[in-house]
Amino acid sequence: MASSYVFLVPPDGRREDTRTIRDGFSWLAFLFPWIWLLAHRLWLHAIIAFALQAIGGVLAEEPGFGPAGMALAFAVNLFVGLEGQNFRIRNLVSRGWREDAAIGAPSLDLAEEIYFSNIETGADTKVHEWSQAPGAQAQPGQSTSLGLFGFEGGRK
Repeated sequence: MASSYVFLVPPDGRREDTRTIRDGFSWLAFLFPWIWLLAHRLWLHAIIAFALQAIGGVLAEEPGFGPAGMALAFAVNLFVGLEGQNFRIRNLVSRGWREDAAIGAPSLDLAEEIYFSNIETGADTKVHEWSQAPGAQAQPGQSTSLGLFGFEGGRK
């Protein structure tokens, strides 16, 4: 199963410092949300997650509010598990990092190989120009995309 990997370039543009973050569910973030957030230096997110879990714990101890408290604590865990990687990406972007690419690949190694093979090295390379058959015109919205989204980014 393929995962999506986001490549972020630092503000100074040095490619050797590129960070790769897998965009998807994180089990560690799900199991230990505020500790995971602290480990990734997301201080405000960690404080909010801790506070919400503490409120959930207090609610769980009150008679009649047990299920609500457990639901709140579980919701925090689930939310951080699903969105934790996105928090990391948004934090880096807010500090000047630039999202350079998002690549779908079955492994991190393959995603990095694809990403770094597409970077210009200054070598003189010749790329074959592909053209359509004579008389065929590409029309916007007529590309193959399984009927969900076109390559232009809009819905059909």
